Amino acid sequence: MIDLHETTDWASFAGPVGKVFSLAAGKTKLLASHWEGEAGSPVFTIGGRYTQRGWTEWTQGFQFGNALLIFEASGDPWFLDYGRRNTVSSMARHVSHFGVHDHGFNNISTYGNLLRMMAEGRIERNEWEAEFYRLSLKVSGAVQASRWTHFPDLGFIYSFNGAHSLFADTIRSLRVLAVAHSLGQVLMGEQDKKVSLLARLLRHAETTARYNVYFGEGRDRWDVAGRVAHESIFNVESRSYRCPASQQGYSPFTTWTRGLAWIILGFAEELEYLASLPESEFTALDLLYFPTKKAALERFKQVARVTGDFYIENTPPDGIPYWDTGAPNLWKLGNWLDKPAAPDNPFEPVDSSAAAIAAQGLLRLGRFLEAEGDPSADRYLRAGGKTARTLMAEPYLSMKAEHEGLLLNSVYHYPNRWDAEPGADGIPRGESCMWGDYHLLELALYLGRLARGMEPQRFYTI
Repeated sequence: MIDLHETTDWASFAGPVGKVFSLAAGKTKLLASHWEGEAGSPVFTIGGRYTQRGWTEWTQGFQFGNALLIFEASGDPWFLDYGRRNTVSSMARHVSHFGVHDHGFNNISTYGNLLRMMAEGRIERNEWEAEFYRLSLKVSGAVQASRWTHFPDLGFIYSFNGAHSLFADTIRSLRVLAVAHSLGQVLMGEQDKKVSLLARLLRHAETTARYNVYFGEGRDRWDVAGRVAHESIFNVESRSYRCPASQQGYSPFTTWTRGLAWIILGFAEELEYLASLPESEFTALDLLYFPTKKAALERFKQVARVTGDFYIENTPPDGIPYWDTGAPNLWKLGNWLDKPAAPDNPFEPVDSSAAAIAAQGLLRLGRFLEAEGDPSADRYLRAGGKTARTLMAEPYLSMKAEHEGLLLNSVYHYPNRWDAEPGADGIPRGESCMWGDYHLLELALYLGRLARGMEPQRFYTI
């Protein structure tokens, strides 16, 4: 279980946050020196150097989004120029990409960050430039929402596996539907039918909650409250749920921790967004399960809480999880939940990228509950803070200037053996991934703003 004695004195994070951004600046320039103009997206490092993995191009937005977050923290114009220039030159195909469920990853990290920084006055406001970002996000949100498997009163944005497949990951991509909706966009269908992007966001979230998240209600033998299935499989002919599945976890009946982390952060951040909307937005949709704003907020809190609790209780004291809570060789580590994670162990890899994602979700949930006066908020704040502090130091923070990655000891696809395995034991360690680096920077920006007495960034500030 995560050690919950971490301080919530956010000012104490100023030093670690500064170190993260200082290291990130050098590594981003190092990668840019040889990757700019190269086809494809950097995905993970091998021997400290970023490489590709042709599957889907879901990481390019993180590559340029890293630079934008570094600019926001440092004010160095090189990073703004690099991020903005490459957003214009390289990201258009991601805006109109009908083949993936990753629009929120790619386009909020680039166009979204640029529009947010303009709205916050962090970059000079140019109305035509802002309109370019708005249009890109409107189109991206509608395209993402068009990947839709319909069920009576429910439905979901289907994964690249096909119309039968609902991924836990996609909850994080709902950000682009939210922004597009707030910009006034709708999805236009046959006979000019107007489809609400907010309705699709809520339907997808509820379908995810019902089928990818467990609540300890006896759904199957392994229905443990807070457990997450990476994938849910549906029969698209009968419109019925069939079974859990997993692409990157150990099994459908164990919990792949990055999928768990996506759920925690996705629901916590969308909770903030929904709270910002007026009641009329919800009543206009006439959804059976979300008839009011309060109903939506309570459901999103329920999911964020139950998965946050599962993460806290099934992660070592330092906040860094192993790649799957049911990984078959964890027992060889002894009392692995009672001691810090061991990235150098010869049995199972840790996943620092899951920790970076989950930490931000725990902090956002904690602050939301704190604002409501909920005494349980402290639990999530301390867990998020403990995880963040561990990530911002060795052996997770990459201190070597020649290593292009920022966050070490992440894992991409352990079942497929896609990750670098430097030793004879076959365990990935010592390498980085583009989403891990990006989410560590989002986390650092979040804590850096708290350390300065500012409100954290919100993706829907547009």
